[in-house]
Amino acid sequence: MSIEIIHIGAENEVTGSCHLLRINDLNIMADCGISQGGDRGLPMHEWPVEPKEIDYLFLTHAHADHIGRIPDLIQRGFAGEIITTHPTKALISPMLEDAMGFFDLTRSEKERLAETIDDLSWGFEYHERFDLKKGVSFQLGMAGHIIGSCFVRIETGEFSVVFSGDLGPKNTPILPDPDIPAPCDMLILESTYGDRCHEDRTERVQRLGHILTQALSDDGKVFIPAFAIGRTQELIYEMDRLFSDPELRRNFPDLNPKKKIPVFVDSPLGLEVTEIYAKLSAYWDKEARDLHERGDHPIDFDHLYAVKDHKDHLKLLDMPGPAVIIAGSGMCTGGRILGHLKKGLDDPKNDVFFVGYQARGTRGGDIRRYAKKPGGYAVIDGGRIPIRAKVYSLTGYSAHADQKDLVEWVAAMAEKPGKIKLVHGEPPAKGALASLLKQRGYDVLL
Repeated sequence: MSIEIIHIGAENEVTGSCHLLRINDLNIMADCGISQGGDRGLPMHEWPVEPKEIDYLFLTHAHADHIGRIPDLIQRGFAGEIITTHPTKALISPMLEDAMGFFDLTRSEKERLAETIDDLSWGFEYHERFDLKKGVSFQLGMAGHIIGSCFVRIETGEFSVVFSGDLGPKNTPILPDPDIPAPCDMLILESTYGDRCHEDRTERVQRLGHILTQALSDDGKVFIPAFAIGRTQELIYEMDRLFSDPELRRNFPDLNPKKKIPVFVDSPLGLEVTEIYAKLSAYWDKEARDLHERGDHPIDFDHLYAVKDHKDHLKLLDMPGPAVIIAGSGMCTGGRILGHLKKGLDDPKNDVFFVGYQARGTRGGDIRRYAKKPGGYAVIDGGRIPIRAKVYSLTGYSAHADQKDLVEWVAAMAEKPGKIKLVHGEPPAKGALASLLKQRGYDVLL
């Protein structure tokens, strides 16, 4: 039996995930994402397989760096099956419609592509085993990264491989904790935070409360760049806790004045995804379901406002604080957050909260880096904007498992994988995680 695994994207970087498994004369791809920041994606004409020769495409979740190249893949001849979970299938269309804004396509071409993607896509339940062709089967497990995220186990009678996708940490709002995979011959493991540990997630709502109280004390605005899927919903969830949980209300009285502090979601895609999240309550964790059953919707509250139209976005730019504004994109590479930063980054009354990974070469990464330096500035729309707002990094909001989480997830497997191949990480993160796993007796490939 001939088996080959080729890492087309995200072997030594964090974005552009794309892996090819050749097994039993099948070409099986895991993810097909766009590269972001300074990461370089391999042009499709240099791929080791023609798109039309790919039999199956598995999607581990709906972030653009895992699905964003699907339109290009289809335009170049892919006509195989797209396999994922039911929630991810529900998210593919809005996420790719957003991604297709970067392609030079007419409206009719986008509509035809969207129809084709929907026709090729199939949603499957977690934990059940399904058969493909030629003696190959698969199973999807919960990954705890965003709603619908999964790891993929593919096996024959002689070989098994698990693609971790992006793993999330335990105790993530709304999401069940990651499942533990069955033993396998090869584990393809992400390593985004392989060299660091996040702050305690059980204490993060307290930290959010403290920092929000401090940030809003001077009637400024708090800008939170956030990904449309996952981070936006988590932030809404934890603000709902701060505004409705009796003990948290007592702990943070300044966040609950008579005139309530408005929270704006200034992201059309974020709003659409939040609506989809609300319909997928069957995939929430027990805490979120229990809140909902008691009449407290976990991703909604009475002073949460949706900014749908561009004209309302323009009004919000000029509105005085205090206010909290959640907007995309999460790495400040585009989206409405740029308008807010262009208008308010130079105001010392304002604050910027980074709650997710900021890749090298992105504007978010630059703001984090240069905020610490005298005279630091960000380039937005060709102009230099001085960074006078206070900048915070709340690492407890990362949707990625940290070093401790990754090691514990591997250690929880009933047997050690035959080999572990680290991907989806920059070299320092991969190296640190590899060293730790090797110390524990694992056979690790970089």
